[in-house]
Amino acid sequence: MNSYIKLIIFFLFTSLIAHSQSDTSMVQKETDLVELLDSLRKAENNQEKEERNLLFKEKLSETLDYEQALNYPFTKLKTVGIIKSSDNLVRIFNWNVEQDDFTQKYYCYIIRFDERKKEFQKIELQESNDIMAIKPMEVLDSKSWYGALYYQIIPFEKGNRDIYVLLGWDGNSANSNMKLIDALSFSGNKAKLGSPVFKVGNQTFKRVFYEYSKKSTMSLRYDEKYERILMDHLSPESPGLAGFYAYYVPDMSYDAFELKSGKWVLNEDVVAVNSKTTEKLIIKAPDDEGNLNTVKLKNKWIDPTDSGSPTGGNGHSSALPEGREKTDEKVKKSKTPKVKKSKDKRDPSNQYPYSDLKKMKKKRRKW
Repeated sequence: MNSYIKLIIFFLFTSLIAHSQSDTSMVQKETDLVELLDSLRKAENNQEKEERNLLFKEKLSETLDYEQALNYPFTKLKTVGIIKSSDNLVRIFNWNVEQDDFTQKYYCYIIRFDERKKEFQKIELQESNDIMAIKPMEVLDSKSWYGALYYQIIPFEKGNRDIYVLLGWDGNSANSNMKLIDALSFSGNKAKLGSPVFKVGNQTFKRVFYEYSKKSTMSLRYDEKYERILMDHLSPESPGLAGFYAYYVPDMSYDAFELKSGKWVLNEDVVAVNSKTTEKLIIKAPDDEGNLNTVKLKNKWIDPTDSGSPTGGNGHSSALPEGREKTDEKVKKSKTPKVKKSKDKRDPSNQYPYSDLKKMKKKRRKW
């Protein structure tokens, strides 16, 4: 065996040893993190939570300094939200600590690999200590974060910039939760939240919030099949509660943001095709008096204009996911006698934190 082959074998052997040692190191670090996390979740008061969370946070920060953290699975950290972008360049570690008064504190680390600089970076998002709007709409840096739990990340390109859409949840108050859509981007080793890429009618927003009743559940998710952000449309439980978002619930219709020329454009009243993973769906739907009732449905799309639907029917028109120019042929050919209905002119901009927005072209539906 010549010296060249021996040298190659030596380097391969030492590389395997180093890789094995790094894996062992990450396993041990995860074990330590699990112990600290379990201790945190067992804390009985705010002081204990703060002390134990600090220990967990310091250990996690130390662990995320290793480049292996970008790909190591961390499957044992059950109560930490860990999401990774499909381009394998960004990973988010996100958790909350519920306080004695049932409010939430949020914590977040972002790690990424900068392809241009060939650098590994770690960035901490810190909740702002300053008084800020419940639904901030400006561009924010990592030290002026509003706090949330992110559960989905969608990369896209705008010009020559890589931007990541974040879908998140916030336990807003004792009466309402919020779902949000934000845009994460990077400038050097700094993270920025918010970008004017969400278009609703003639208005463009840097991020979008949806507030809804704690008695209900709002779906907000990325639909990979049709490459869109699909969401429940929210309406008040009764007309008299318009504008009081703690009383808003899904109304069995759906909206979606679709990517067009670098912006996510809102399309209302789209057809949401349910998956066939379950035979039954259990939903909350308001009755004629505005009371929420539990309803079991077959797992198939339900036309909200059908008078037999849980919401009693409304004047929505629906567009198939492939395009608004296409309509459901079955609906076209239906022999059901035509019933004159007033147009549903609900105002989707009500879900945005501006009181001076011009009314869009839809009024609110009466149940």
